[in-house]
Amino acid sequence: MRLFSILAAVLVTVVLGMSILARPQLKALLGLSSPVPAAEQSVGNTASAANDAGATPETLVKVMVERFTAQQIDSAVIVRGQTAATRQVDMRSETSAVVQSEPLRKGTIIAAGDPLCVLDPGIRSAAQDEARARLSEAESRVPEAQARVEEASAALDEALINQKAAARLIQDGFATQTRVAATDAAVAAAKAGVSSATAGLNAARSGIQAATASVASAEKEIERLTIKAPFDGILEVDTAELGSLLQPGALCATILQLDPIKLVGFVPETEVNRVSLGAMAGARLATAGENLHGKVSFISNAADPATRTFRVEIEIPNPDRAIRDGQTVEIAISSAGVKAHLIPQSALTLNDEGNLGARLVDDASVVVFAPVQVMRDTAEGVWVTGLPETANVIVLGHEYVTAGVTVAPTWRELSQ
Repeated sequence: MRLFSILAAVLVTVVLGMSILARPQLKALLGLSSPVPAAEQSVGNTASAANDAGATPETLVKVMVERFTAQQIDSAVIVRGQTAATRQVDMRSETSAVVQSEPLRKGTIIAAGDPLCVLDPGIRSAAQDEARARLSEAESRVPEAQARVEEASAALDEALINQKAAARLIQDGFATQTRVAATDAAVAAAKAGVSSATAGLNAARSGIQAATASVASAEKEIERLTIKAPFDGILEVDTAELGSLLQPGALCATILQLDPIKLVGFVPETEVNRVSLGAMAGARLATAGENLHGKVSFISNAADPATRTFRVEIEIPNPDRAIRDGQTVEIAISSAGVKAHLIPQSALTLNDEGNLGARLVDDASVVVFAPVQVMRDTAEGVWVTGLPETANVIVLGHEYVTAGVTVAPTWRELSQ
């Protein structure tokens, strides 16, 4: 009895399994199968039948197509960068002294030549007076040395005259050899006197030069006590505090020049040849969206070794100093115009290789994939290059077809 129950359960399980997993075979076994409609037999072959010569419009995929014509537009190189001060300098002390001027606070507008830090002169004024006194003393020695040179020159002239007279007299027999020797000795002594006087004059002049150098050094040291602004700008930090000791190299102030201001960006090596000096450039700040306009003032001749990009600078007027140093900015640098198509962004797609492009329809209603490059994104669509002069772009249904498939296009009213 128990064995019969087990066999019955197994039989029921087999029948249920066949009814689920092999229903067609079970119907055929019991004589209950029905003929399969012809329409169902062709469902799996619809795609291939659509491309056959005898395909009918009812079997083709319907897509929406719009015709676009290329237009001439201004091309631009888009770069992200930042603003930078035209000049930035740290004013540092060249001498050691105590600050005796009140500090100027950061943000203060300064002009070229304005004093930033005034240092205590100490004994430098006395050293300057001493150097000037030595210069006066050295200058007073020059006339005396010149007089000695003139005196020695006169003595030499007299000795030469006596020497000539003695030589003539000895030829006539009116003078002795002793007298001639005495005149020769006098000439030698006079020449030595001239040399000595000339050396004294040169020494006096050297003393003047040394004293002049001492005066210049003392004056320069006095000049270093007042640290002045080298150009018009704005203080980035407070100047040195009153009473602080500045050693050589100590910071007095940091000055920025923000008018004009530079926009600095880095252009890829594939785009750098499209940028030229003097080219017009527009920019937009990331903070307030303010539009700026200027010209390219510098293009680097050497690429950054890490990024392989080239530094580009644009000079922008900034009279009110509203643009700060280090703000993020998006730069568009104008270049030669190109022909492009304005198509809906939704018409862009990827092929099996992952290339960005659009699917087109040729004269035989066959789908063709055309790779494109996006130049600019606008509210009306995207400007792309790479399409034929006149392109029939699938704007609806392009995701359901592939290249080589024949479709049934429906034309949208021309928008260009």
